Amino acid sequence: MSRFCVVTGARPGFGHRISHSHRRTKRRFDVNVQRKRYWVPSLRRYVRLTVSAKGIKTIDTRGIDAVVADLRRQGVRL
Repeated sequence: MSRFCVVTGARPGFGHRISHSHRRTKRRFDVNVQRKRYWVPSLRRYVRLTVSAKGIKTIDTRGIDAVVADLRRQGVRL
């Protein structure tokens, strides 16, 4: 599963892990993504989305119908 949110578009960030001696090695800051299943009344079916914690809050605020309409306008296959 790729680690990005379909609602907000959040992707992993990259940086350095810094040890006590201040040596730098590459690391990755992953997004907190979850696979959630939502009932979409306009489609009359369940849709499974990979969403971040912020994406879940966005769906709660705007509503699943509005978010799914935006995703379909962008060409995301649901």
